Amino acid sequence: MDKLLFLLVLFPMTVFAGGESLEALDLTTHWSGYTALVLFVVAYIFVMVEEFTCFRKSKPVILVAGLIWGLIGWVYAQNGLPHAAEIALRHNLLEYVELFLFLLVAMTYIEALRERQVFEALKVWLVNKGFTLRQLFWTTGFLAFFISPIADNLTTALIMGAVVLAVGGSNMRFISIAFVNIVVAANAGGAFSPFGDITTLMVWQKGIVEFSQFFSLFVPSLINFVIPAAIMHFFIKDETVTSHEGEVAVKQGGLLIALLFILTIATAVSFHNFLHLPPAMGMMLGLSYLMIAAFFIHRQERIFNNDSFDVFRKVAGAEWDTLLFFFGVIMSVGGLGFMGYLALTSEAMYASLGATYANILVGLLSAVVDNIPVMFAVLTMNPDMSTGQWLLVTLTAGVGGSLLSVGSAAGVALMGQSKGLYTFSSHLKWTPVIALGYAASIATHLWINESLLDVPI
Repeated sequence: MDKLLFLLVLFPMTVFAGGESLEALDLTTHWSGYTALVLFVVAYIFVMVEEFTCFRKSKPVILVAGLIWGLIGWVYAQNGLPHAAEIALRHNLLEYVELFLFLLVAMTYIEALRERQVFEALKVWLVNKGFTLRQLFWTTGFLAFFISPIADNLTTALIMGAVVLAVGGSNMRFISIAFVNIVVAANAGGAFSPFGDITTLMVWQKGIVEFSQFFSLFVPSLINFVIPAAIMHFFIKDETVTSHEGEVAVKQGGLLIALLFILTIATAVSFHNFLHLPPAMGMMLGLSYLMIAAFFIHRQERIFNNDSFDVFRKVAGAEWDTLLFFFGVIMSVGGLGFMGYLALTSEAMYASLGATYANILVGLLSAVVDNIPVMFAVLTMNPDMSTGQWLLVTLTAGVGGSLLSVGSAAGVALMGQSKGLYTFSSHLKWTPVIALGYAASIATHLWINESLLDVPI
């Protein structure tokens, strides 16, 4: 009976492995390829104008992902290759599932910490410290830089943005400059950690760069943040603004959950580095830590409060629009890659320009197009690059989004939070200064990590 079950499980895999080879058709000059390109561009236009239309970004990309793979499946079936598209799609689904599970656990922890008022307590503590505007500028910047490697840059930016709004009041000039600084700092901080940004997470999960090697980007990332901040510093008046908010106590279990989050990250790293298992499995084990802790927190709070802590509400509170957006992007870009477009792009960029200039261009593209599809495209193209070049593209994709306010989730979120005090045009005024930091960070990486530029992956 056990042997029969084993054969039943193995049967679909053996059919695909032994029955039909993964023959790929070049659809780059086929009508289906042109249609897929147009659909993807239209979908991404909807993504870029989400702020104005309020049409959630996940909706158009999921629709287009389905249409693109529908076109691929139809063309392959017409050419007598009915299972080739299925095998390719399953490969993309596996990549998404690993990313999805990892992010779902991280977002659940962040949501739990937010509900336990850990972030609110930090915000109130900063507001009540009585910093001058310049001190607050640097404090929020450095906190954004050092928190985003652990939390995501979106959450970090929103917390620091709330502090600036609470202290800055109606000082539009200060709020605008401080928000630019927070965006740059949060994006720069996320670039040197596997957990700081989706792009670094994808590179790490792919096994291209080891966990410890990401920290080679610490100094370049710090340069990327400090140079623009040092220039903007002189445009802020050194005055004290009195502001006070009532004390906020961290709810029961808040600090424990923070410690469990750190333990979860350590578990994911250990699974990947020592057990050679996907980091997502370690994160799911870490989710069980939170679920068990939530059981005891719930029992304690139920005595005094009917609306006690429920971990499944935290799962429901995850950023599902973002998670589903990743699905649509990965499936769409994967479909375009299977059609042959990413091979053409790789030839045009990496073969013609060379790895260094191509990777710098990737960062500039991420200021206009979200860095997630850009990085997934690079990973799918899989150009032959050294470890140092993979670190370079990780750096540029992470910090390139700071050049424009719409180039990162942090910038888009702060535009909404500021209610007109921080805008696309107010950020654009500082783009030359941010570009100076971008160039300096690249030069710093090429200098201090020169030895890695010749190290094969």
